[in-house]
Amino acid sequence: MFQQSLCAGDEDFRLSSAVSDFVRVRLAGHIESVYSSSADRGYKKRRRGGSESNDLEDRLESLVLKVGENTTSTIESNLEGLASVLDGDIQNFKKKVLKLLVECAVNMPEKCTIYSTLVGLLNAKNYNFGGEFVENIVRSFKDSLKNNSWNEARVVLRFIGDLVNCHVVSASSFIQLMGSLLDVTKEDGVPNVRKDWYCYAVMSCLPWVGRELYEKKESPLEMLLTTIEVYLNKRPKKHVNMLRIWSTDVPHPQEEYLECLWNQIKKLKHDSWTETIIPRPYLTFDNVLCEALQHNLPPIVPPPHHNACVYPMPWVVYRMFDYTDVTDGHIMPGAHSIERFLVEEHLQQIIDMSCKNRKECATNLMNFVHKNKVPLEYCIVEVIFGLMFHQPKPKYLEVMFGSVFIELSKLSTNTMPLVLAQTTEILYSRIESMHVCAFDRFVSWFAYHLSNFKFSWSWQEWADCLALDPEHPKPKFVREVLQKAMRLSFYERMRDIVPPDFEPLLPEKPEPKFKYAIEKSTLPGQFLSNALLTKIRNKTTPEDIIEILKEPLMSENGEIMEPADIGISNPIKVDAFVQTLLFIASKSFSHAFAAITKFISVFKALGETDDGQLQILRSTFDLWSADQQMLTVLIDKMLKTQIIECSSVANWIFSKEMIPEFTKLYIWEILSLTINKMSRHVDRLTRELNEAREKLRTTAAISNSSDDSDTETEKAEAKPRQSTTTFGGQGVPMDVDDNVTEEMVERMEEKLEMAQADQKNLFLIVFQRFIMILSEHLVKCDTDGRPFDTYWYKYTVGRLQQVFLAHHEQVQKYSSTLEGLLFTQDLDIHILEVFHQFLALRS
Repeated sequence: MFQQSLCAGDEDFRLSSAVSDFVRVRLAGHIESVYSSSADRGYKKRRRGGSESNDLEDRLESLVLKVGENTTSTIESNLEGLASVLDGDIQNFKKKVLKLLVECAVNMPEKCTIYSTLVGLLNAKNYNFGGEFVENIVRSFKDSLKNNSWNEARVVLRFIGDLVNCHVVSASSFIQLMGSLLDVTKEDGVPNVRKDWYCYAVMSCLPWVGRELYEKKESPLEMLLTTIEVYLNKRPKKHVNMLRIWSTDVPHPQEEYLECLWNQIKKLKHDSWTETIIPRPYLTFDNVLCEALQHNLPPIVPPPHHNACVYPMPWVVYRMFDYTDVTDGHIMPGAHSIERFLVEEHLQQIIDMSCKNRKECATNLMNFVHKNKVPLEYCIVEVIFGLMFHQPKPKYLEVMFGSVFIELSKLSTNTMPLVLAQTTEILYSRIESMHVCAFDRFVSWFAYHLSNFKFSWSWQEWADCLALDPEHPKPKFVREVLQKAMRLSFYERMRDIVPPDFEPLLPEKPEPKFKYAIEKSTLPGQFLSNALLTKIRNKTTPEDIIEILKEPLMSENGEIMEPADIGISNPIKVDAFVQTLLFIASKSFSHAFAAITKFISVFKALGETDDGQLQILRSTFDLWSADQQMLTVLIDKMLKTQIIECSSVANWIFSKEMIPEFTKLYIWEILSLTINKMSRHVDRLTRELNEAREKLRTTAAISNSSDDSDTETEKAEAKPRQSTTTFGGQGVPMDVDDNVTEEMVERMEEKLEMAQADQKNLFLIVFQRFIMILSEHLVKCDTDGRPFDTYWYKYTVGRLQQVFLAHHEQVQKYSSTLEGLLFTQDLDIHILEVFHQFLALRS
């Protein structure tokens, strides 16, 4: 019967022969899990035999996965035929079908209404199967909440809501579920981000199920909406200013995500809960579905909050276009229309599913199912820039966004390049109000984009920036773009692509500035540099260099300089060695790395003190101040080899001699990589300590088991065991035969405590320096009677916010210390407000 039904169904299912790549990627984990159990492993072996039953099961799975894709027949006819096929012999494949449908509902949210309709048709044919599916989908929802899989939980909740439309789940029980979730907003003593997520999850279901609830349960729906409105009106919004991309609401308001969605929901309600984007194939089967018996959802209580819960951070909805920016074609949906939310979410889902393949991602975006209803290129560009500028950091590598834009430009040669050019002009015109985090990413993207299009741009149209203050964001943007673009090309090319009047914004030629190049100069370290130059070129050893550095400094005429100094920490000696060695190795990164590696013992001897490390940094900067990339790479290498400490880099960045460089982008690259390196070090030690503790517990358990064993056989069975520990969601196998002792664990604990102390000290240094320079600026402006809100001030406050945002997980651990020592109540309110905004992100 099943075979006959399937063969008959093949006539109706003229589906494409292969699942699209992005579906395969999403369901690879699912397909793996289908055959992972012991019973399924046996099935996997049997299917190698090519049995007819297993071939049919494979074809059945393929049909379920591909339903709703490009076919010669309608979705409705495909669903009707597939429902008949599944119902024909459901008892033989019920377990697999249930699991498969739940996985499809979770992993393919853009086909939500298709699978809900399929479940509805199956429920109409087989009430018991529908009940079992509801049990499975509810279990999946509960598991997602327990596992902090927030996006998955939201998708499943939406699917359950769509089952109300298909008459599988009763409207009253779904209303009760929504009310239970909204009860979280009334909890005391829990983070606001917990309340925010539950409120967002409920609201994001309403575009799908709002109309059905309005028709059947209008009064309870109004009560839910009232609960949402009350919560949104009283919730604190102190964090919003830190997350904004633009500091002004002109021309587009920068709304926090809950506020924006609430306005869209109110507009949807005003439109009688009707929208034009969501496909609803179940409407075709209304006469069948309305006759089906419905299932009541069991009571679902949200799991309680505990300290290990990590909730999604809030965000501000990015807006760049409105209908006035789109001159031809379809009209851009309004900012408060639910269609804008639905289109943006669908495009983000496409990017999430195919982000690892730029060509596939671009193709899927251009094949967007609703491309005939919206100005597609504008929607895609706004969504991608929204992801690129997302705070605290983008979800994907920045190069991914640039590479996808290039592929989109190849696919839509007549439109996409023009939209990107228009976008660049819009961003440049509004750059004065752009957050520095977005400024950095805009610089990186535009430089990368230019490098793929022969650096062609109408620079003359930006000539207005030449007359502005050098600290104004417009000339700063052009200067940083040329600096970044030079990393992807070469200096002469940059000089040729810009008009002559842009020469003041060109970067310096990236070459070393060796102060000891003139052999007979009168510099104090000239004689020593000449000696080191000869010795290093003659392949001398690090030990010989140290001996030379221990000798007293000599003047150019060979006399000992007074006072005589036989130590090696003299700043003149440090400067002479660092400049000379790095100048000799200046040909490439590889040469510089090889030199540092060979003479690492000399570097560490010179950098034993904090002053010595600062002098190494100063000398490196003096040599390579014209090549920001080389300087950044060398400091990164010195951090990796532990020649300098992270705290020394922070002190150097905020030192007086670095004031001219303070507002240049590369300085903040260096600070970011310094903090990241320290954080990775602490994370690694934490992971190693957790693994060691787990091994120690496992070893103790095995020992106790062995002592209690009465026979040699029991002892043997107790020994060969492997345990796993979890870090970052991955199971790490551990060999319990490793000799881990309590003393070893104690030493690891001490090492971790030292690393955490260093990390805390690093943050204290960074934030203390920020407070000092900002306070000094505010006091000076107040004394002089001039406005404090200068370009330098805005930039520096933006960098302070950036440090808080980019490293929020680490800074949060020391927030109490920072509040007690630095961000005290007597601090200027303008600086203190930034700290309070940071605390509000996780409050």
